[in-house]
Amino acid sequence: MTDASPAQKLHASFPSAGFLRRLAAWVYDLLVAVAIIMLASALALGFAALLTSLDWLTLPAGVDHAAWLNSSPLYGLYLLAMLALFFGWFWYRSGQTLGMRAWRLKVQQRDGSRITKKQTLIRLLTCAFGLGNLWVLVDVKNRRAWHDYAAGTEMVTLSKEANQLYYWKEL
Repeated sequence: MTDASPAQKLHASFPSAGFLRRLAAWVYDLLVAVAIIMLASALALGFAALLTSLDWLTLPAGVDHAAWLNSSPLYGLYLLAMLALFFGWFWYRSGQTLGMRAWRLKVQQRDGSRITKKQTLIRLLTCAFGLGNLWVLVDVKNRRAWHDYAAGTEMVTLSKEANQLYYWKEL
């Protein structure tokens, strides 16, 4: 049997995250997500322009690159993939997105350890773009969202000291 990590030892002192703190982190992450969508869109527009300049793509009359991208379901899937990579990377790597770090939240396994790739994928597929957090208003005792139950995870509120510990440990 191995000894518990410092994070696991501190786990018992971390309370479950409430709805308002989750909402604040969600709003913060929404701003980051908009920036990611803008950057991904700029890259896609640049790629479409490159294809046109190389004569590998010919646009119909009256259709610009943005309209061409918007007409393709692949573009929407590409943007969803970029957002999934953002959230998935941060949840898996450190348990905190930028918004969660700002609001001292951390997603973790129920024993306090880092979530697995499988749990990350389950959270991504069941979070309903953050709407799963509304369940915290119903589940007052445990304060877990849909995606927490589905993935076997929990979101906790870290102390200021613990938030700094996780931040510097990940750098």
